[in-house]
Amino acid sequence: MQGVQLLVAVVVAIQRPALPPQIGLAVAQAQAAVTAVTPALDGLDALDQLDALDQLDALDGLDALDALDALDGGVPTADQDDQDPTDSLWQAARRAFNRGDYSNAASLYADLTRRNPNSARAGDALYWAAFALYKNADLNRARSLLVEQRRYPKAATLRDGDALLARIQTALAKQGDEEAGRWLAEHAQPSADSERTRATGCPDEGDDDDLRIAALNGLLQMDAANAVPILKRVLARRDACSAGMRRKAVFLLSQKRTGETEDILLDVAQHDPDSEVRQQAVFWLSQVPTERAVGMLDSILKTTRDEELRDKAIFALSQQRSPRAGQALRAYAERSDASVEARGKAIFWLGQQRSAENAGYLRTLYAKLAEPDLKEKVIFSLSQMRAEENMRWMMDLALNEREDIEMRKKALFWAGQSGANLDQLVALYDRVQNQEMKEQLVFVYSQRREPAALDKLIDIARREPNRELRKKALFWIGQSHDPRAAKVLEEIINQ
Repeated sequence: MQGVQLLVAVVVAIQRPALPPQIGLAVAQAQAAVTAVTPALDGLDALDQLDALDQLDALDGLDALDALDALDGGVPTADQDDQDPTDSLWQAARRAFNRGDYSNAASLYADLTRRNPNSARAGDALYWAAFALYKNADLNRARSLLVEQRRYPKAATLRDGDALLARIQTALAKQGDEEAGRWLAEHAQPSADSERTRATGCPDEGDDDDLRIAALNGLLQMDAANAVPILKRVLARRDACSAGMRRKAVFLLSQKRTGETEDILLDVAQHDPDSEVRQQAVFWLSQVPTERAVGMLDSILKTTRDEELRDKAIFALSQQRSPRAGQALRAYAERSDASVEARGKAIFWLGQQRSAENAGYLRTLYAKLAEPDLKEKVIFSLSQMRAEENMRWMMDLALNEREDIEMRKKALFWAGQSGANLDQLVALYDRVQNQEMKEQLVFVYSQRREPAALDKLIDIARREPNRELRKKALFWIGQSHDPRAAKVLEEIINQ
């Protein structure tokens, strides 16, 4: 009976598609081992700090040119019918644009508006004509067309046109165009209406704010001395209506290092009433490598009750290279009054800074921890450092029978995934007595690509007394593309 079961396992390993219950169990257990990886990766959630980079959407004028999608699918950006007299011109212009013939495309789009100024497409055609001219570096003509487009307030591309105009004005200002420089300075200024919160609620200034931010960005590139005071005035506001503008202003400020950058970001991080604005300021303090910034981040970490702000502070500290920043993260990782999730993120980021000091600290920290989730984070973080001493520590943990079996299995898994010495992993099989640990080792061998890993699986399939372990080895041999695998399976069938 025992031989029949093994024979079935071999046949299934060869055929693979439909798995019977016995092999299904092996797959489920293998999948469970992979699933065990997922919690260890939770620390990667800290990378959502990079959501702050969404601010870039407001700055990249060409990203706003979503109307380009219309060119790909053959669907014009304006409504039309089969009798639309502009259709032939529109299609011809689109084809020229698609093949990169920007001069002809600009001419055709401009002709459409000139011949049919009242068409539903007239405003959008001006935008595409300007964009084609921009692609050909004909900036003055492109600017004129975008100014003309303002006569068509219902144009679908009007907002895209504003963003493109800001980009063009920036390029012209860099070339010494005084008119463009004045335009940037004027449009970067907060509007008179936006200086106050209206009793009836916030005005709808989304388009104006985007244009203002684009102008500010252009001004910052060519004349930081004049742009920073404007950004400072924007960030000094405290009304709810300007919160979106302030979030974008924080990003702009962070990209231009001046003597005032640190002071302004620190003030915003402490005093802005909008939590998202504060979070952005804390996030970008990661790019200010001063002891004062580290001290502020440490203080925020110790005192804040805002989870998002705390996470941004942990990330910002992890990007600093100051010894004090590392000390702050290590201290937080040990705080018993802090949440397990937050402490786990501190451990994760410590693991991303590959230093002997951090590795030694994490190995010591493991023995102090009671929470399984945090122990998993330590194992994962050490595996990412890939140092030989860390690999030895994980294998010692796997052999430690006083440790929780799940921690031992995770240590084995991550040691295998991180390139631990295969000879040492193979030698572990005969040193462990626990069947779960042996099953985990079988899975670890299956994930390695060295010939010696398959050799060990073949050895287990042939000589292991435990039938279940032999079946698992057979299953993973069947997943191998090594020519030896088929030969071994055939040999076992013919026994």
